[in-house]
Amino acid sequence: MTGLDRTRRAFLGDMTKGMAGVALSRLLLRDLAAAPRAPHFAPKAKQVLQIFCPGGASHVDLWDYKPMLEKYHGTPLPGAATEVTFQGKNGNLMKSPWAFRPAGQSGKMISSLLPRMAAHVDDMAFIHSMTSRTNTHGPGCIAMNTCFPREGFPSAGSWVSYALGSLNENLPTYVAVQDLRGEPPNGKANWGNGFLPAQYQAVALAAHQPLRNLARPASVDPAAEQATRDFLHAINAEHAGARPGNDELQARMSAYELAAKMQLAAPEVSDLAREPAHVHALYGTNDANALKAAYARNCLLSRRLLEKGVRYVSLYCASRASAVDGLLNWDAHKTLKADYERHAPIFDQPTAALLADLKQRGLLNDVLVIWCSEFGRMPTHQEGTAGRDHNPDAFTTWMMGAGVKGGVSHGATDEFGRRSAVDVTTVYDFYATVLRLLGLEHEKLTYYHNGANRRLTDVHGHVIERILA
Repeated sequence: MTGLDRTRRAFLGDMTKGMAGVALSRLLLRDLAAAPRAPHFAPKAKQVLQIFCPGGASHVDLWDYKPMLEKYHGTPLPGAATEVTFQGKNGNLMKSPWAFRPAGQSGKMISSLLPRMAAHVDDMAFIHSMTSRTNTHGPGCIAMNTCFPREGFPSAGSWVSYALGSLNENLPTYVAVQDLRGEPPNGKANWGNGFLPAQYQAVALAAHQPLRNLARPASVDPAAEQATRDFLHAINAEHAGARPGNDELQARMSAYELAAKMQLAAPEVSDLAREPAHVHALYGTNDANALKAAYARNCLLSRRLLEKGVRYVSLYCASRASAVDGLLNWDAHKTLKADYERHAPIFDQPTAALLADLKQRGLLNDVLVIWCSEFGRMPTHQEGTAGRDHNPDAFTTWMMGAGVKGGVSHGATDEFGRRSAVDVTTVYDFYATVLRLLGLEHEKLTYYHNGANRRLTDVHGHVIERILA
C-alpha cells in the first residue's frame, strides 16, 4: 500500500466519521431551535391569532356604547374646555354616526357598522379599559405589539416563539400577514425579534405577496438539488461549530433550512384555490371591493396557517398613515363617517367569517384570538372637523377562543368614553393574560440582555382573571 493510498483511506475514514457527527449536530440544532418546548404549566391555548387594526380604531364607534354621547351631543365635554390633544383643540361631544344594537344572548351593545362581528359577541371577552403610554401611531403600534413604545424590543409573537418553539416542521413558527395597503406604522418593528435571536422574528407574507424565490428552477435536477443541500448542511454545521454562540449565524442557517422545507409546504398552504366555493363566498374573497377581497384572502390564508400548526399569526387590517388621514387606516381625524364606512365593510365580513370558520373546525379549542388597535379616539370632534383625535387614555381590545370566557366585559370607561375609569388595564396586563393562556408565567419568561433579565411585560402586568374560562 502506498503512502498516497493510506492518505486517501485516512481522509475518507475521517470524512465519514466527521459527516456522522455533522449530521447529528445538525439534527440536534434543528430540534433545539424548532421543537415544541414545555410551558410552565398546562396551557389552555397552543396558538395565537392576533388581528390588528392600525390607526387607532374608535372604541366609541365600534365596541364601547355610550348613550351619554347621544344625550349630550353638541355640548362641551365637562372639564375639558381648554384640553388639547394630538392634533390640537377639541370641539364639542359628538355622538356616533351609527346606532348601537344589542347582540347575542348577552345583549352586548355593538355598533351597527359591524353586523357580522356582532354574531360573535357571546364568545368574546371585551376589555373596555385599555390605556396606552403614547398617543402617536408608530410608538403606539409597537407598544401594543412589544409592550415598549420604542423600537428594539421583541414582539409578543417572538417571545411566544422563543418560549414554546414550533408546532410544525415545514412552516414558520411566527407569521405576519400584511394588508394589501402596506405595512402598519413602524413596519417590521411590530413583528421583530428585538434582542432575541433572529430566528424568532416573524416571516412576513400575504395572499397577494407569497414568499419569493421558493420555486426550484426547472434547469436544476431534484436529486442534484438534494445532494447540494445535504452538502451545505454539513459545511454549515461545521462552520457553526467553530463559532459557538453566534445567534445570527444559527438563525440564518435555520432560515435557509426552513426555506428548503417551505418549497413544498408554503405553496400548498398559500394555494387558496384548494378551498371550496362556499368557503370563498363565506369570506368574500371575490368581492367587488378589491380591498375587502384582498383582506378576505388574508383571513383565509390565516386560517390555513393556523390549521397547519403555525404558532403565532399576526393579521393586519389596514396599513400606515398617509398624507390623507383615515385613507389607509382607521385614523379618522377629519371625516369619521366616510372613513369608517370605507373601513368597516372591509373588516366586518372577512373577520367574522374567519372566527366562524375557526369555530366550526374546532380550531378555537387551541387558538386564542386577540383583537388590538394602538389606542382609541376622543368622544369629541376635532375642532373644525367631523372626525376624532387620538385618545390613549381609553380604548377597547377583546379576546376569544381557547381559555377565554365568552360574553363578558372587563373594565369600563367614564360616561363619555374619554378615560378608562374602572379596572384600568395596560398592555402589560393584556399580554400577561395571553401568556397565562399559553401556559406561561409572564414573570418567569425572561431573556438575559444588557445585564438584566428582560420580560415581555417589563416589570409590570397582572393577569385579567375575569376573562379566563
